[in-house]
Amino acid sequence: MLVGDRLSLPWFRTIFTNLGDVISPETLPPLELESRPIDVGELIADQMARPWWASLLRNLADRVAPEKMPPLELTSKPMEAGFGSSSMLLYPWSSVITTPKVFLPDRPKPKPEYELTLPKPDPLQAKRESREIELLRVVEADLKRDLHWSVVRQRVWVGLVALEVVVLAGSLFWGS
Repeated sequence: MLVGDRLSLPWFRTIFTNLGDVISPETLPPLELESRPIDVGELIADQMARPWWASLLRNLADRVAPEKMPPLELTSKPMEAGFGSSSMLLYPWSSVITTPKVFLPDRPKPKPEYELTLPKPDPLQAKRESREIELLRVVEADLKRDLHWSVVRQRVWVGLVALEVVVLAGSLFWGS
């Protein structure tokens, strides 16, 4: 089915089609191979990309004098263990991530006893920065709202699947 045709169908049609494919899948005859593979060896572009001694020299250089890299700055928080040491609870991705850090301007400090005259800031630049901060706040609020509704949708779908499993199991035992 073409993507455009699939998008024009109502949402419930795709769910019923998927359920129908699970319950009674369409059996097709096995595919017949009509082409014969030809051995072309190694591609010329792979052979000429870089000389063989370049990787040898790089490996030797890494052994003799490895590059000193600064330590990684990790921003993740440690995950708490699940129900016990024998099992692990996998958290939804939306509860693990945090929103991006926004560096808001500092609060004004109390006036010192002496007055220092500085050049006045450009009002257009200040308006532009305040618009950017407002945009970041709007994006953050949208992200939080979307994450909340994705968790709600996830719980609804899991509940519907559990209900369907209960109904199928009940019809298996009490349906005959």
